[in-house]
Amino acid sequence: MARRRKARRSHKTRKPRSQKRAEVSSPDAEKAAPSRPSAIKLALTLTLVAAAVFAAWFLAKGHEERIELPPPREAAAPAATVSFTDFAGSESCEECHEQEFNAWRESTHGNAGGLPSSDVILAPFDGQPIWFSDAAVTPSLNASGEYTFTVAQAGSEPAVFRVDGVIGGAHMFGGGTQGFVSDFDDGTVRFLPFDFQPYDSTWFCNTGDEFTPISLDLRIGECIDWPPFRILGTDGGGETCQECHGSQIVLEHTPEAERYETKFMTLNINCESCHGPSKRHVELAKDSLLETPEGIAVEVLETRDKDASLAVCFRCHALKGVLQPGYLPGRTLEQYYTLRAWLVGENPYFPDGRMRTFGYQQNHVYSDCYLNGSMTCVDCHDPHSQKYRDIWRRPLEDRFSDGQCTDCHASKAEHPEEHTFHEPGTEGSKCVDCHMPYLQQPKVGHRIRYARSDHTIPIPRPGDDDRMGVVNACSQAECHADSTVQALARITEEWYGELKPRKAVIEGFLDAPGVEDRLTAARLLLHPEARHPIAQVAALGYFVRQHLQPDMPRIEPEVVTLLKRLAEDEDIDVRTVALAALHLVRGEQRDTRLYLAAQLRSLGDADALVRERWALVMQILGGAYWDRGASQAAIWTYQKGIEVAPRNASLLLNLAWSYNATQDFAHAVEYYERALEVNPDQPMVRLDLRIARENLENLRE
Repeated sequence: MARRRKARRSHKTRKPRSQKRAEVSSPDAEKAAPSRPSAIKLALTLTLVAAAVFAAWFLAKGHEERIELPPPREAAAPAATVSFTDFAGSESCEECHEQEFNAWRESTHGNAGGLPSSDVILAPFDGQPIWFSDAAVTPSLNASGEYTFTVAQAGSEPAVFRVDGVIGGAHMFGGGTQGFVSDFDDGTVRFLPFDFQPYDSTWFCNTGDEFTPISLDLRIGECIDWPPFRILGTDGGGETCQECHGSQIVLEHTPEAERYETKFMTLNINCESCHGPSKRHVELAKDSLLETPEGIAVEVLETRDKDASLAVCFRCHALKGVLQPGYLPGRTLEQYYTLRAWLVGENPYFPDGRMRTFGYQQNHVYSDCYLNGSMTCVDCHDPHSQKYRDIWRRPLEDRFSDGQCTDCHASKAEHPEEHTFHEPGTEGSKCVDCHMPYLQQPKVGHRIRYARSDHTIPIPRPGDDDRMGVVNACSQAECHADSTVQALARITEEWYGELKPRKAVIEGFLDAPGVEDRLTAARLLLHPEARHPIAQVAALGYFVRQHLQPDMPRIEPEVVTLLKRLAEDEDIDVRTVALAALHLVRGEQRDTRLYLAAQLRSLGDADALVRERWALVMQILGGAYWDRGASQAAIWTYQKGIEVAPRNASLLLNLAWSYNATQDFAHAVEYYERALEVNPDQPMVRLDLRIARENLENLRE
């Protein structure tokens, strides 16, 4: 840090020497100058005063200690944690909970995947090749009953991949798919890049920009998952699919054997994915001990509040930032993932929550039904059968039933055509036609059907929606695709007048692009009063990326005030991102350091949760600076993250790699060693460390 301050001082503007001479020799200066003896006396006096002032400043500076941020709190003795052996499997639930078990067994969760069999696999493994321009992939069922893909490429021996698991059952109304995984020799279970869309009987792969049908126009290398590398479970070393495509997935690495072990209860979504480990509960039930003080040894989900209820579903139905691997149901989700803080990076949402890239149903938290109501997932979805119901738990006919809405909005049920302006029974007459239309996931492209119902539950805004990049509900293909957006907007205004205003944080986010003045942007984007955590984090992330940089010499006081107000928000992600922003931009200023230190000391049991999120924010921002070619800004940002979370292995590695890339091998060695001290199980890091040491020795010779 001292080196950084020195670098900034060296950038002070100095007047050229010739300009100084001209000032001294100017006629006006000579005319105003005192006599020579008086001038000498005055100069001596001023010199002595200046020396005294400098000495006082120097002594004060020497004794002014840099404010140190509090170190992480020592972790309390860990309580009994959940392990793989604590799970009993869904079959253990059937005897006592027969009705719920039978509903689950027929549900989309109960049939979300599994071991390969004719009952599970929808794709044709009939020996007919799937042709790429440079490869033939043949799905087959061999004489041993194994499903396989044989990949033949010119100049290579055919590669055979056995299907050891099936992911998905193509249950989505808007276009479901099915994928396949295979066991690899290193103990990982990897996704194969050949997916199937049964609605169109199409094999396709993910080419990065879209889901692309496999054809002679496509090279196999254009599939981003070829060769297979994406693994089941969460691991710090690469891209994974977390714990969602199966139940109780555990991925462990054994350094001595240099291999992984992948365990899971099942590749469908079982009872314990929601209810947590039940082995002890089953034991107590068998011994008739459920009425003991120990309780029932499994959490009753029905008594959870709004956010806690949503958190059960968001384990899988949400995009998340990984804080650490190893999550299992029954552990605290927020210790392993953040649902919002990662939005300082690539934001998958438009300002109002609609999908910009790819996502699940997390954008429910943008809806007024959540923000101003109590709506959770299970208000509409039966958690066991996945069929539809109203808030009174009465079953509904199907996913399009108005009962999902009219049990809360009862006035709309009396004469619905007065609200919808459509005849009952026609397209556009149902609540979901306008407020939950199916929208194709933009990141998927348009070549494979893959649409999801819009869980932001918005008001249709023809014109506004389209300018943002969303096809408005009225312009859906089944409705008024042949009408102009302008005509639809005019009709909407005639019917409803002025539409309900959006929240200020949403309106500000919509207006912010193109605004260059930082203070104006802050007033648009930073809304401490909003009580809209995900929108607040998304807008704050945009502001940080566009208008802030490490250690700015000047920033408007109002911006600092807004950041501090956000840093005291009750939501842990809003609070953390604002603290990280202050640390980024003013982290070397004494008053800011005092503030950050006070905030850290006030965290109590939330200390580790905040620090890990803070570290993730700095890692994301540092990576963004690095990608823009601002290597020093990236290094400073990583350093700030390590100051708050000194044992964060990802930050330590990012800093080591950055120093190595800038040929600062001494610091690279230091941070490789620190990363290995935190996590010795990193064989590739050991190799990088050895190379960095060799490079350092070569420089010294």
